[in-house]
Amino acid sequence: MTVLVLFGSLMLFILLNVPVAISLGLAALATIAFTTNLSLGVITQKAFTSLDSFPLMAIPFFMLAGILMGKGGVSKRLLDLATVLVGWMVGGLAMVTVVSCMFFAAISGSGPATVAAIGSFMIPTMREKNYSAGFAAALTAAAGSIGVIIPPSIPFVLYGVVAGVSVGSMFLAGIIPGLIIGIGLMVVSYVIAKKEGYKPATTERITFTHVLKALYESKWALLIPVIILGGIYGGVFSPTEAAVVAVVYAIVVGMFVHRELSWSDVYKAIVESAIINASTMIIIGLSISFAYIMTLEKIPNAIASFITSISDSQLIILMMINIFLIIVGMFIDTISALVVLAPILLPIVTNVGVDPIHFGVILVANLAIGFITPPLGVNLFVASSVSKIPLEQIIRAIMPFLLMMIITLMVITYVPEMSTWLPSIQK
Repeated sequence: MTVLVLFGSLMLFILLNVPVAISLGLAALATIAFTTNLSLGVITQKAFTSLDSFPLMAIPFFMLAGILMGKGGVSKRLLDLATVLVGWMVGGLAMVTVVSCMFFAAISGSGPATVAAIGSFMIPTMREKNYSAGFAAALTAAAGSIGVIIPPSIPFVLYGVVAGVSVGSMFLAGIIPGLIIGIGLMVVSYVIAKKEGYKPATTERITFTHVLKALYESKWALLIPVIILGGIYGGVFSPTEAAVVAVVYAIVVGMFVHRELSWSDVYKAIVESAIINASTMIIIGLSISFAYIMTLEKIPNAIASFITSISDSQLIILMMINIFLIIVGMFIDTISALVVLAPILLPIVTNVGVDPIHFGVILVANLAIGFITPPLGVNLFVASSVSKIPLEQIIRAIMPFLLMMIITLMVITYVPEMSTWLPSIQK
């Protein structure tokens, strides 16, 4: 009865187009009211106490740092560097877009933020060079999803808190998978560019001097991930403290080095990040309340028993979980899905020998695919908003990139060393 009320009411509210966060809270409320003797105040109590977490403070600061760096001229310098590195290739602007998203992913920790920052420059530029509108927007949306895999990653921070895993180890684990996804998207871009006749971004012969000049001009941007990750792994500061350092660094570089950031921009960035963070914290709080009811009623144990009764093979269980997560990612936002599903699925995979760090990467990589799969597809909406290109046109063009991301997901899933090698070295 409890399971029926909990999940039945959740599906009902989602079908009624109630926001997912509110649907989770209302489903938990209905379950407590009709099937338990608990006080209704448990929901708000769990929602608020779950947010009283030092590691979670990293999320708003990484959000703010990403916005400040976008406003402070960092994005433009990363684009210039990417143009020198890969702009000479066939479909040069497409390659520049992917590499720029990978660079910005090492700063923002957010998929939609990466799409907005890079897309505002690259989509109009690709359109001017006669790239297909759908291709330009779809590529940016797909490459932006790398923002949650290459560190620092907001979902990795959240997974670390929920699963009790080192956030620093999660950051290390995401580096190689993020690079593999980026290379996969570049391969698809090259094939399409070759077919469509898209030219290199520059006809100028790139020399080592050009590369050195671009590296020098973007040195302040490139120092950001070095400071963040180096500080964490060097034991200088925690991931949360690293996020604060990133904010201070972004303000100093934007205002006093690049001189493109004003106090007015800082104020706007703070307001923007506060609004985004407020909605994020509501999602986290109510998701944890929902997960608490599930745990109380031993629903995760029942689901684990059901899955393991089908098969005890690691290969088959991971395949089932991947399919399930891709479907979930189409309808539920990354944060809600992560908070609710991590406690359910983690015991299942650890019982068949999967490393919790490896599974964290699998989980986030699956949900990253949800950024570009309708009907939710947050990155699709951001790309459409930035480019003014109809959503239907972007969805048609996203399919080759979606297929490549699924292929790279399979590689990440069944080659665990890609995720565990760097964390094992750090230990």
